Amino acid sequence: MKYLVLASALTLPLLTGCVVAVGGEGKSDYSSSWERTHEKNRKAIANMEIGKEYQHVINKLGTPNFSELVKQSDTEYRVLYYATNSIHSDGKTTKDECTPLVFKNNQLTGWGEHALERLKN
Repeated sequence: MKYLVLASALTLPLLTGCVVAVGGEGKSDYSSSWERTHEKNRKAIANMEIGKEYQHVINKLGTPNFSELVKQSDTEYRVLYYATNSIHSDGKTTKDECTPLVFKNNQLTGWGEHALERLKN
């Protein structure tokens, strides 16, 4: 019995090992997850067409990171913000890391900072 315990104690360190998990591109799952999301959003936005319905965009891109709504008289303006580029590397998404999509009365009128600036004027 002593020999069995001694043999187990001596061979146990030899049986332990180190497991290294590497993703397809050598990136961690956390970073590649948000990178994939940003890339998916960039591709979808690049293929958007002016005039698309609000619901069509939501169905295509999912829930935005931020959204805003303003109604002036009979006109409703919506801005949806989708994460497209990480700047701060702090694990939190901010508006400056997003691309804004601008809607007027539920119709896509443009995207990006220029579209947002036009809305402000």
